[in-house]
Amino acid sequence: MRIHDISLTLSPDLPVWPGDPPISLKRIMQIETGDEANVTTLETTVHAGTHVDAPFHFLGGETATVDNLLLEILSGRAYVLHLPDEVNLITADILHRHAFPTRTKRLLFKTRNSYFWQRGEKEFQNDFVAISPDGAQFLVERKVKLVGVDYLSVAPYQHGAPTHRILLAAGIVVLEGLNLSQVEPGRYTLYALPLKIAASDGSPARVILIEN
Repeated sequence: MRIHDISLTLSPDLPVWPGDPPISLKRIMQIETGDEANVTTLETTVHAGTHVDAPFHFLGGETATVDNLLLEILSGRAYVLHLPDEVNLITADILHRHAFPTRTKRLLFKTRNSYFWQRGEKEFQNDFVAISPDGAQFLVERKVKLVGVDYLSVAPYQHGAPTHRILLAAGIVVLEGLNLSQVEPGRYTLYALPLKIAASDGSPARVILIEN
């Protein structure tokens, strides 16, 4: 059994969505200055780094928050689909041409985005590969239950609402900010565990793939 940690490390160097506050880590107690223990505060949005979007993020609804997501969807067999570097938008046509197993319920897209993490890019990249609205509808029709992408949004830059709404309205869990640079395409077991934050539209998550 081999475990692949596909989570990003939260740090002030990690890029965040334009307009969001940077990630802040502050040591408020330090052993080296005489305190009994080390204690650190973390300030960030719930959509920083590797994170899960709840339906509440774009749809509202009191029960559509991250603390109500089903762990059965966040855990289980998954498929990593590697798309060629020339793919700039994941459309329905692209998904027709790059097949994935028929019964796939959890689908992770490995694209040229993963090079950003491999190179350690600290600035936000607005030319990332994302899913178009018709690509999202294709995934709904294929009855996918979880979709993961290797940059900070499942939807194209400055056109976020349509793709998100199509996926979230269909009950598809959206997993963003994956680092798939060291992962080969194929079948894995996925564990994606967001923090259980009350009434939140999302949460950072620790995400692993197990190679059986």
